[in-house]
Amino acid sequence: MSLTKFQVPDVVFGVGALAELGGCVHRLGGRRPFVVTDPGLVEAGWAAAALKVLRDNGLSPLQWTGVTPNPKDHEIEAAFEHYASAGGDVIVALGGGSCIDAAKGVAILSGNGGTILDYVGVDRVMQPIPPLVMVPSTSGTGADVSQFAVVTDTRHRTKLTIISRTLVPEISVIDPELLTTMPEWLNAATGLDALTHAIEAFVSRAHNRLTDQLALHAAHLVSTHLPAAAFYPTDLDARVGMAQGALEAGMAFSNAILGATHAMSHQVGGLLDVPHGVVNAVLLPHVIRFNAETCPDRYAALASATGVGAEGQPAIERAQGLAERVRQLADTVGVPAGLKALGVSDEVIPRLAKTTLDDACLGTNPRAITQVDIESLFRQAM
Repeated sequence: MSLTKFQVPDVVFGVGALAELGGCVHRLGGRRPFVVTDPGLVEAGWAAAALKVLRDNGLSPLQWTGVTPNPKDHEIEAAFEHYASAGGDVIVALGGGSCIDAAKGVAILSGNGGTILDYVGVDRVMQPIPPLVMVPSTSGTGADVSQFAVVTDTRHRTKLTIISRTLVPEISVIDPELLTTMPEWLNAATGLDALTHAIEAFVSRAHNRLTDQLALHAAHLVSTHLPAAAFYPTDLDARVGMAQGALEAGMAFSNAILGATHAMSHQVGGLLDVPHGVVNAVLLPHVIRFNAETCPDRYAALASATGVGAEGQPAIERAQGLAERVRQLADTVGVPAGLKALGVSDEVIPRLAKTTLDDACLGTNPRAITQVDIESLFRQAM
């Protein structure tokens, strides 16, 4: 058995956990926490609730709301300028993956200087960064526990991945009650993103016995609870199940990395600024079928975790059943059947395939993959 390093934040989990935010910031020595959030969280009332908790704990919070989906390089740099000029200390992200990635970007620039695109790739963040506290408002991105940050390069219209152990937050405060105000499309997108994390982490070249258990259980939780969360938004049992599934999938992929689905999805999101989890859901069944030709056993185990197939059935058949189950879940929550509905055209496929080859997530895909393979997968997903 090879040695394994497994890194996760402190986690505060449960209904009502938001009330612990002030204590978490105090524990990290914060006095002027910089809260990165977005207009949706302001409108839902969660930003005001978080600021109240911080003020009630004797803190002087600063708020930044200039974040859009698929956070842009210039948004992160503008947020950093405000953070630096206002004298912020602990950085708090309140929101989904976009807010969390933007907050990580602010921390990178604070500790390392330069521009955010200087740090694209693996282990290029060399200097310490300010403490990070994450309060996720969606059940899927896993960014609140991961060593990843994904940034949109607006000049080249592509999403780029930053991977560094320094980006694992100090604390993640997970309150399933925040999930009850997600729009229906966001619930679908983030939930299917969590399922993709679980599946890609389990089959990753870098998987290990610790990530395996988390990934399998996450796949079970998400496949079980996502439909109920979609149709009954205030069902706290479903929300707790989804929050736990997203957490476990996040811990798994942060340590095992991902695969071709994410590498391809990043390119579509960067070009067209469409929801990341929706693109994942469209691509994932096709990538499962492609990879399963060489490693069906890993997918067969995932099929069992999601209630697909029967013992004794050939592994390749169970893998095919898993791909069908993913598509069934996507249909249930209203995700389009193909990339064409998201605005992808045949003309951009060569460009998307070429930039996919440079994505850090591709290195841990379980099957070797070429640009020709990637183009074929994009076309199958149209």
